[in-house]
Amino acid sequence: MLRVGNLQRAIDFYTQAMGMQLLRVHQRPDQNYDLAFLGYGTNPEHAEIELIYNYGVTSYDLGTAYGHIAIGVEDVAASCEKIRACGGNITREAGPVKGANTVIAFVQDPDGYKIELIERPAL
Repeated sequence: MLRVGNLQRAIDFYTQAMGMQLLRVHQRPDQNYDLAFLGYGTNPEHAEIELIYNYGVTSYDLGTAYGHIAIGVEDVAASCEKIRACGGNITREAGPVKGANTVIAFVQDPDGYKIELIERPAL
């Protein structure tokens, strides 16, 4: 679960830039929050990301425990270009991991969460 400062902005990033699907939204006004679940498919076949917007909170301190989410993609460079075209922030351009051949990149979502893109062969 990721806490976000603007739910629609986060949904737009994960659907438009990352190519995920908005799977479902739960509005909980009595508890002062809304939830959105996104992914490349549904559980249990695919992992989902849960976004929570707590009413009235526009930003969070990311803390020191969070590292990053890792997502496998077919073409890291093309994914970076799509993310860049959607206004996303590329913090490490596509390229091989030091000492290996695996191609990776790092991007940030609008709330500052880091996402590692890992190139995986097409199925």
